[in-house]
Amino acid sequence: MNSSSCLEDDSGGNWSPSCSIRVSSPHQLVSPPFESAESCWDAYESLVNEYVSNFNIRSRCGFQTPWIARGCMNITTRSEFEAAVPPSALEEVAAACNQSLLNSSPCASCTTALSSIQASYLPGPSIGNVSDCTAYPFIYAAAFSNHFGPTDEGTAKCLFNLDFTSSNSSGKKKKKIVIAVVVVTSGVVLLLGFSGFWLLRRRRARISRRKWSNMRSDTNVSSGLESISASTTLIRFTFDEIKAATKNFSRENIIGKGGYGNVYKGVLPDGSEVALKRFKNCSAAGDASFTHEVEVIASVRHVNLVALRGYCTATTPLEGHQRIIVCDLMKNGSLHDHLFGVMGKKLSWPTRQKIALGTARGLAYLHYGAQPAIIHRDIKASNILLDEKFEPKVADFGLAKFTPEGMTHLSTRVAGTMGYVAPEYALYGQLTERSDVYSFGVVLLELLSGKKALIAVNDGQPTLVADWAWSLVRKGRAVDVVEEGMPDLGPPEVVKMLDMDVPVPSIPERPLSLIANIDDIERSLSSSGSGHLSTPAGYQPYTFEQQDHSERQNDDDESHSGR
Repeated sequence: MNSSSCLEDDSGGNWSPSCSIRVSSPHQLVSPPFESAESCWDAYESLVNEYVSNFNIRSRCGFQTPWIARGCMNITTRSEFEAAVPPSALEEVAAACNQSLLNSSPCASCTTALSSIQASYLPGPSIGNVSDCTAYPFIYAAAFSNHFGPTDEGTAKCLFNLDFTSSNSSGKKKKKIVIAVVVVTSGVVLLLGFSGFWLLRRRRARISRRKWSNMRSDTNVSSGLESISASTTLIRFTFDEIKAATKNFSRENIIGKGGYGNVYKGVLPDGSEVALKRFKNCSAAGDASFTHEVEVIASVRHVNLVALRGYCTATTPLEGHQRIIVCDLMKNGSLHDHLFGVMGKKLSWPTRQKIALGTARGLAYLHYGAQPAIIHRDIKASNILLDEKFEPKVADFGLAKFTPEGMTHLSTRVAGTMGYVAPEYALYGQLTERSDVYSFGVVLLELLSGKKALIAVNDGQPTLVADWAWSLVRKGRAVDVVEEGMPDLGPPEVVKMLDMDVPVPSIPERPLSLIANIDDIERSLSSSGSGHLSTPAGYQPYTFEQQDHSERQNDDDESHSGR
């Protein structure tokens, strides 16, 4: 593509004054420059409106004007594309795609080769499970690998899902719309899959909807979800309502990512702002467990727990099975954002203490106030959200049971995040409420030190912040644990908390029996108005000297009993 002025000519490559396709130059642009992107969009939408009136591709599909110029991994020319893909792979594409693609067999061979190229050499950023580079191999094949060219009926149908068989359209319009879609898809990953398919296979939508209805009727999920108590205020949103709230899952609305999927900011029809967690790699088979978890979460209400507003389950022809929960939006993001993000201003000690206390209260309610009791299993800074007054809200409780395993998860049996998981849980799968206490202890250390759960020390090796902190405490350097420059730190005795079992339940050397429960921690935090924590009743500071003394005493007892 280029930005030169274009008129219709015998080459058939031009379709607007600002966007064109030319396949003769080895260095031709694949994506239009940024200054031409706006007019390129406008010309495309004008062409589309000849077939579908009042259709705004950008608002309906959540696209932004710069994306068409930015494209895949900033690849803008044919030579850049060929530099990113080995010649042997391009030869395989040519062998598979340089033929008529009207029939299903050669089409399948070609698309398989193209998908392999994208997966192996063009990862690119992604939304959900779709890469920004998904469309590029198909565009390259249509323009350069297939001698019939992108306007050929078989090429357009196989590579772009375009089927112009209607007798109501002239040959010129057919040609123009094929070229239009090919141009725009060069920079927009989902345009091929969503816009082209939606625009030109509308007559198949009714069949797809029937299949959708059949799929839903074949499962007992619907009845399970409808069983949620009518006494709750939980709302079952439709998928169309979710798409409208998130501007069709626009990238600009993404406020968080994880192994489970993405979190989007959304606005409901009443104007209220919400956070929507969209799980990926879902199947209808898992909705029974999801139903149970939704029921449990919806029944739990506490000032320090994020409230669930609603949910959505749906199976669509294009997006596949969807599972989404809708929660209140926290204005100040997460604790992780403030400790390790780009917020800039450091949290003061009173604010950190307030966050610690509120989090402890929320956990205490999950462990002892909720029926049945809920063990969170993934307490970490990013799961502690902050409202406009910096009141903490524990998020994602009860979700670990159906969260798909990601890179940060330890195994299929153990759910959690590296650096926060209690040793006995990670090693033996022994899950108790004390596993949450361990994780909370790590969060307390993060609040004190401003360091992440996993840090790099002098040798560059990853080390648990708990091990790092405990090594300083043992050397009598507890004050060095506290983050430098923390506002309103108060008297030095604030670091006395590091000499107690309460904030350091995450020391692997300490026996499990010495770890306090969250109730003890909550009471201790509540009584620490002077700026330091008091030891809870029944707990004494634990040191290695005590352990050595205990071991020596046991040895003496054994030696005496052996005489």
